[in-house]
Order: sequence, then structure tokens, then C-alpha cells
Amino acid sequence: MPLTLVEKIAARHADGLPAGTKVHAGDFISIRPRHVMTHDNTGAVIPKFKQIGATKIADPSQPVFAIDHDIQNVTPENLGKYAKIQAFAREHGVDYYPPGTGISHQVMVEQGYVVPGSLVVGSDSHSNLYGAVAALGTPVVRTDAASIWATGVTWWQVPPVAKVLLRGKLAAGVTGKDVIIALCGLFNHDEVLNHAVEFLGDGVAALSMDARMTISNMTTEWGALAGLFPFDEVTVGYLKSRATTFAGDRRPGTRSEKSRSGYSLAQIDAWWKDRANLTADADASYAIELELALSTVVPHVSGPNEVKTMVSLPDMEAKHIPIQKAYLLSCVNARVEDLRDAAAVVRAKGGRVAAGVEFYLAAASAEVQANAEANGDWKTLVDAGAIALPPGCGTCIGLGRGLVGKGEVAISATNRNFKGRMGDPDSQVYLASPAVVAASALAGFICAPQKFSNQPAGTAIRRAESVVRAASTVEIIAGFPATVNGRVLLLDKDNLNTDGIYAGKHTYNDNFTPEQMAAVTFENFDPNFNSMYRAGDIVVGGLNFGTGSSREQAATALKFKAVPCVIASSFSETYKRNAFNNGFVVFECPEFVAHLRATLADKSLTTVGPEITIDYRTSTISAAGKKFTFPPLSPAAQELIVAGGAENLVAARLRASQTQHA
Repeated sequence: MPLTLVEKIAARHADGLPAGTKVHAGDFISIRPRHVMTHDNTGAVIPKFKQIGATKIADPSQPVFAIDHDIQNVTPENLGKYAKIQAFAREHGVDYYPPGTGISHQVMVEQGYVVPGSLVVGSDSHSNLYGAVAALGTPVVRTDAASIWATGVTWWQVPPVAKVLLRGKLAAGVTGKDVIIALCGLFNHDEVLNHAVEFLGDGVAALSMDARMTISNMTTEWGALAGLFPFDEVTVGYLKSRATTFAGDRRPGTRSEKSRSGYSLAQIDAWWKDRANLTADADASYAIELELALSTVVPHVSGPNEVKTMVSLPDMEAKHIPIQKAYLLSCVNARVEDLRDAAAVVRAKGGRVAAGVEFYLAAASAEVQANAEANGDWKTLVDAGAIALPPGCGTCIGLGRGLVGKGEVAISATNRNFKGRMGDPDSQVYLASPAVVAASALAGFICAPQKFSNQPAGTAIRRAESVVRAASTVEIIAGFPATVNGRVLLLDKDNLNTDGIYAGKHTYNDNFTPEQMAAVTFENFDPNFNSMYRAGDIVVGGLNFGTGSSREQAATALKFKAVPCVIASSFSETYKRNAFNNGFVVFECPEFVAHLRATLADKSLTTVGPEITIDYRTSTISAAGKKFTFPPLSPAAQELIVAGGAENLVAARLRASQTQHA
């Protein structure tokens, strides 16, 4: 059977399967990734690692620690956390990149940990970026990271795969950011939700590596688990430029002095000769096929406060929306090409940042900043009034200097503009390309660097035939409830993101107790939720519940709140993974959600619904005389719940292994 690139890479990294075994979308497999990246959240993974009874890292070459999120925080507490992470890395022989090296995803690609055909995971939702180098990059959660440290492996379900055909070439002034904004806005009905996306077509060849990283990165916001580009001449050119760097660069702050990363020219040649195994089969089967004519893409902005809502630049300019903040930073758009585009706008238009506007600038890495300084782009931006920040996440995650204030409007080259993420919830944030951000910062309102005309987008959708799974009775294992009863609380919102469930400002407060975590659930979405909630209520959401950040607190806080489960039309796969890895039940039942939306008259943000009964043996929900079916929870899923999460399961396996080898 012909295979997609995702299926080929998954098989290469499957653990415990006989040689030559093929894997397909939907298969549950044990995977041994080439690398697992953690950043500031390494500080939270370390205690998980210890709690499961692990004393040594199974393969010290597998983890990579790259500090990037809260690097502007120089309090003794935060610096102490970083010191503990560095000490742990030294103790276990793990590659460590200190604050100031760069954003973790940029470091992973820049420093050679990601290679064609590899499976590289990261405890961060934007690990999709690694797909730009023809790798399978996908997020895992903190529990997975601890499990991989301890055993080298974790579980994974091979996702359905979508083909996105990019045709033709982009017009002058149109960038990779415009492409992914267009895809998010044009195909905004969950076409690729929880899929891996493979980008193909004649238009791919004209996209630079920086553009590919931007597009792969934001497949996360599109709802996908991964976004892969093919292994082609562009990839080879990029790899060869980096191979020269690896041959001679051992400066502290650019690469780990004891780094295990990098590749040689000979390795690149070998990969090229083996490219048939690093390419999808021509007749591979895809769950869905989308097509976009690149020549029809016109720059758009996303928002406000919604990634999948887009407005063309011509229409936006007509509104003349003033801004108070502008941001050129983040793992999606702070590379050499991005800074070059922004500096070119400043040179062309002249002048300085408009009065009343603060324009914040941070490179994706120290190396990127050094290159931009060498070619003059950095000086151009700073001389125009840009406020330089260290290479890291900062404002994008709502940390450090320059947060958007109450009532302010911002234009940002980041990948997310969720309400409250970059500052005050009572603000409006739009996303755009670096060139648009620079032009807007100079003008004082959202505008394009040049004139564009609206035109219809050239798109197409082809869907595969759906396969209906036969109904069956599920075996209920000891300790798992056969039935659950509770009152419904409907949160009638599609794409309810993790910032709305558990605010980003709490994410890195490692001293929060379970009770404190439970008390702040949904505060960014509905301040009235916690006064309405009573123990045992069943939360029901819409499409793509839990999209956004990979923070596991968005699941554990609800568990601590005594919510028995969350039901939704669909989930972010990362949220679902976080939930089961922490012993918390979530499942999908779109028919039940549609029923509630049709029958509940109250349209508040949070609406009290009927009492329901969930029967896990028959996989049905009973509500007011009606029954609704949902996908069965297998004994393997139940086992995670009964054990209290993956940590406990891994600990049991470690104890069994130690006993066996004693």
C-alpha cells in the first residue's frame, strides 16, 4: 500500500515493531523520537521524571534543553530555576542552551538536531516548525517528555494526513506568513484539525527555508499536528549552508560546546540518494486534499483576537485602525528574511516609528541577530525607533516587557493573538507579516507596505470517503466507572483556546496549588464560570476545544476542579493527549453538542444544561430521553485514567524492569 511521508517517518521511528512493518493513519504505536526538546518547562518536567522513579536518562543524546520563554525575568526565583535546569543537564550529560541563545524551535533547526526523515518532538505546540526540513515535528506534553527521558519512548497515534497542493508563485511583496494566514482563513472549518499536513505542488520550490519554517510553524494555529515540506533542492541548499557552520563553530552561546547535533556534507549527499524513502509515494492516499493558487494570495491580517478570521490588507487599510503596539518577534517570524523584509520597508518609506506607537523587536536567535547586525537590518530597525529585546519568546507568550495594555490595539508578527495572551484581555491584537508590521508601526495604523488589489483566492477541496467504524460494547476495567451522572455546563464556543481555559500568566507559576489552579479556570473566557460551577458538572465545548498552547494545566486544572470529563465536538489533539496523560477523561460527541446548541435557549458564555448519564460500556450519552453515541474508550485509555496518568504507568513499568534485572 502506498505511504505518505508521515507514515514512512513514523515507521522509521516506531519502537518494538518488526523490521519492514508499515504503519498507517490511525495506528497506535510506540515511538522513539530522534530528539525531545524542552524549554523553560524543563523545570516542571524534572520533578515528573523523578516522581516516576527514574534516576537516569535512558539516552542522554535524545533530550535537548533550550531556555527561551521567561528570559527577561531576572528574579532570584527564575534565575534559580534556570540554574537547576543547567545543573540537571550537566549531571545527566544533556545538551543545554542557555537564555539568550534563541527560541527553542529555531535552536533545534539552526543547530542541526532536526534532519530530513527524522521524528523530533518538543514539549511545545510549535514543534510543527521542524517539518520545514522534511522532518516529522510534532508536540508532546510534559508527561511525555519525562517518559521519553526515562525510557526513550512514548505512545503516539498516527494522525490522518492532509495533502496541500501549492500551485504557481507568489506575487511580489507576498510572503510565507501571508500564505499560512490565507490557509487558516480560507480553510477555517477544521479541514485539517488533528491532521498532519504535507505540502506539495509546483509552488513549493519557490518557497525559501525561512518561509517554510513560518508556514510549518503556524500549521499549529490551523489545527494540525504537523506540517511537512518535501526533501528537495531548497532543503539541500539550506542543510549544506549549515553543515559548514557545524564544521567550525563552537562558540559558547551559539552551539552547545558538547553538542551532539549537526551533520556533514557526506550525510546530506546520502540523504539525497535515499530521497525516495524521504518522499511520499506518488499514489499515497490522503484524508483530504486542499489546493491553493499562490498567485491569488493577497496579504491579509488575522483578527482581532482570532487566528482564523482574516481581513485583506486593502479592506483593513480602508478602516484606518490606529495601533499602539507593534511586534516583530517569535518563532514564526523573527528570522533573517523577516528582519530583512521589515528593514526594507523602513528604508523605502523613511522616517521613524509613529508617535504613540511602541515597536518591539526580538530575533529568533543570537545567530539571527548577529546576521541582521552584520547586514545592517538590525541598525535600520533600531534607528527607526524599534525597541530591542533579547532573542526569546517574551511578549508572544505574555511575558516580559511591552505587553499590550487595556484598550490598546496591536499588530504582531507572532503566531497567536488569542484574547489575553499578549497582555490585557481588553485589547485587540491582529497578526500579519513582518513587512506589514513595520509599515503599520511607521504609519501608526494597520496598512500594507505597498498597494495590493483584492482578488478571489484560487482554492479547491477534495475529500476522501469517510469510513464508519462498527459499534461495539467496551470492556470496563477495574477501577474505571461504567457510568457517570452530572449536570451539563455548555461553553458554546468553537476553538476555545488554552489561554481561555487556563491563562498564560499562571502557566509558569510553579508554586500554584491544585486548589489555586482550579479556582482560575476559564477566567479569560467567562469570569462568571466559577460562580456557576458545582462539583460534578460535566463541561461541554464546541469544535477544536483546547486549541493553542500545549500547557497541561488547561487539563489538570479541570481535573483538580472535580470535573468528571469534558465532551466536545472535537479537541485539539495536544489537549486530548494532555488530558489522558494526566488521568482526565475527554471524548468527542458532535451530535450531542449540536443538540444542546439547538435546544438551550440561554446563549450566555456558560449555559446550564440538563442532567445526563454517560455509559462508557455502550459509549452512549442519555439526555432527556435521547441517546447519543461517542467513540469508545478502549481499555488502554481507561488504564491511563485508573492509573492516574502516564507517569504512574511509566513508574510501574520502570519498577517491573528494575525487578526483572535485579
